[in-house]
Amino acid sequence: MIYAIEGKVYEKNEGKIYLNTKSGIIYEISTSLITFSKIEKNEEILILITEIIKENEYTLYGFLNKDEKKLFDSLLKINGVGPKAALGIISTLTPGEFMNAIRNGDINTLKKVPGIGPKSAKRIIMEMGEFEINSVNNEQTQAIIALENLGFKKTDVLKVLKDENGSVENLIKTALKKLGGTK
Repeated sequence: MIYAIEGKVYEKNEGKIYLNTKSGIIYEISTSLITFSKIEKNEEILILITEIIKENEYTLYGFLNKDEKKLFDSLLKINGVGPKAALGIISTLTPGEFMNAIRNGDINTLKKVPGIGPKSAKRIIMEMGEFEINSVNNEQTQAIIALENLGFKKTDVLKVLKDENGSVENLIKTALKKLGGTK
């Protein structure tokens, strides 16, 4: 499996870069619009890679940001979300914006992505409730799991803890007060 490719950008064209490696191989790599806009022709870069291998197709997807790659890989695990839709999401929303939409159950933000309708947005929110990037701290994650084990809905817990910080115990106390102690 390829983790990353280092080389000089040989060409850029319609969401794809062509990366010339020192070995003389030029790779075609599909990127999000955000990554594509940050890369210049003739620039030396290291790009993180996700490979998609199908019976009659071998495609490379590249990312300059680990959070973008993690989001892309996580989206591919959702039934009905393929590489094109995942790239569309990453091209429209930053990982932070996506995470906020998931935490808040914000269907309208996800519907801004071309090709994502209300049903797809609901499915993505439901299945991606576990998605985390570096901005979610370990204490918050532990508090969310503990409150879920007490029977609270993840969407409710995420809403009340979205702007909270502190120890696991304090986060649980805060959430219980905001949730009214009811399940």
